[in-house]
Order: sequence, then C-alpha cells, then structure tokens
Amino acid sequence: MHNSNQKLKGIKLQQYTVGFFAFFLFFTSCQSKKEVEPTEAPLNQVAVLVDDKLWNGELGDSLRNWFASPVEGLPQEEPEFTLNQYPIKLFEGYSAQSRNILVIKKTAQSEFKIIEGDHAFSQNTVQVAGHTLSEIIDTLIVHVPEIRQKFRATEIAECQKRLAKNHASTRRPNRKFRVQMNIPPAFEVAFSRKKFLWLKKDIISGSVSLLMYQVPAYKVSRKQPLKDLIQLRDSIGRKYIHGTVSKSRMITESSYSPYFYKTKIDGHRAYEIKGNWQMKRNFMEGPFLMYAIQDRVNRRYLIVEGFCYAPSKEKRDIMFELESAMKSLQFLEKK
Repeated sequence: MHNSNQKLKGIKLQQYTVGFFAFFLFFTSCQSKKEVEPTEAPLNQVAVLVDDKLWNGELGDSLRNWFASPVEGLPQEEPEFTLNQYPIKLFEGYSAQSRNILVIKKTAQSEFKIIEGDHAFSQNTVQVAGHTLSEIIDTLIVHVPEIRQKFRATEIAECQKRLAKNHASTRRPNRKFRVQMNIPPAFEVAFSRKKFLWLKKDIISGSVSLLMYQVPAYKVSRKQPLKDLIQLRDSIGRKYIHGTVSKSRMITESSYSPYFYKTKIDGHRAYEIKGNWQMKRNFMEGPFLMYAIQDRVNRRYLIVEGFCYAPSKEKRDIMFELESAMKSLQFLEKK
C-alpha cells in the first residue's frame, strides 16, 4: 500500500512537472515573439544576412551602391537605407527583429523569393541564392528595383502607422482645405490665412515645417509644370516665409534643377518635387519636398510641402517623416 501511494505521488509529480514545463515553453515563446517584434525597430534599416567573405568583396560593394546610395534632394550625402550586416550563422535565428531582411547564400541552385509577413507584423524577407558570385549578382541586378520599392513601401507604411497613433490634434487642414492628414506630434500653427497654412515644430538648433495652400488649376500648366510650381513656391516664400534679416525670404536654390516626378496622392494625380531652399540675404538653407495634387472637383491644385532647417543634424529621417505624413493625405470629398 505504501509503495502504491509513492507511485501515485510520483505520477502526479511527473504530470505537474510536464505541465509546468509545457506552460514555461508557451510563456517563453510568447515572450520571445513579443521581444523580437519589429514594430519599434528604427526606420530605414535593412538587415543583410550574408557571410563576411561575400560582404567584404564585390557583392558588398554592389549592395551598398544599390541600397545605401545618397537620398535625392538632401544637401549632404545620407544613405537611403542603413545596412546592418550579420553573418548568417550568427544572426539567422534573430532575424525577426528587423522589418526588412535580405538573406544571401551560395547554394547549388539560383533562387529569388520575397516572403511577406502578415499586415500586423509588417516584415519582408528577401532570399537570394546562387551557385556562384556572378549568379547572385545577376539575380540581384534584375530584382533590385523591386526589392527597394518593397522595402521603402514597408517603411512608409510603418511611419504612417506610428503617425496615426501619435499625430497632432489640429483640425485646421480639415476645415480649411477639406482634407485630412496625419500631422506629426509637436507641430503648431505658425501662420494662417484663408488659403494658406504653415505648421512648424522647433527642434534642437533648427525647425521643421509643413505648408499647405491651394491655387486655381490654371496656375499649373501641362507644358511646364515644374517651372510654374517653382514660381509659385518662390511667390509663397516672398509673401510668407521670411528670415530675421530685413528683406530676407525663402527661395528655391537655383544652382541645380530639382528632382521632378509624376505620382499619385490618395488616387489623385500629383507632381513631386525634391530640392533645396535658401533664405535670400540670410545664411539659412535646407531640403524641401513638395506635392502638387490635382483636385478636379474643386478645379484647384492642393500643394503640401515639408522643409527643414537643421544645420547640425542628419536630415534623412526628418524628411522621411514629412514625406510619410504628406502621403497620408486624404480628400474628404469624392473625386
């Protein structure tokens, strides 16, 4: 009888131990998943999983040229993406900490694959493989535009998600221009008129600004939209954006032509302009990004612009947040 009781206690203890161990595994796995979730990882980062030998040679040089090339429109060189390289054996198990992952291996067969996470997880894993170095590089050459577009779209979406949680409470764009936009925190109204709004945020040794204004559709011609928009931009600077020195005003830097693209914002046709601004008669300058959005219903162009003055800071992420905010713009009326 004594032995049977001991056996019964042993079975119960074993069941308890197994149950506790299973619970421990479940708990730690949940904790691990929570810790490696990439939602709060820095923006514009790419984890490159590749062996040191490949990274330190021709392949690494090509990757830096493709993914860390200078951002257009900035006054100094800053990379489009910050590349963080890790040897595959050391890092592969922790890759979930990054939103954008590029895995490169030498294998018997060539391979290219993009694995996307679910909507909540927002992660891209790009797998590239080849039997030789030239096969790997040839595969990348074909798919680099697709990879860059995927990574950039993911970062824009992530930044917009953060802005949606923390955006400023001002409703002026809604009332004044019949649009809504996720404005970054800490922006305050610097100046406002019937068809013009200037929002501004002070930063260490500088400031960040958002402008919104509208012009009649005929002000922007189809034949020379860039010229017309730069003239409009400079007229706004002459009227509203002044420096501390007498008769100083913001103008578009004329030493080189700004970058100019056609795009869409909220389904509306738009022009995108990237360049640098200067304060005439004052030693101030910085980058700007401008969208002129066609609004056929109201026969107007709605213009939104972000620019910054940050002489002692890197500007890539400042301008990227402004771009993400402006691309979140939505019209409150039907097209």
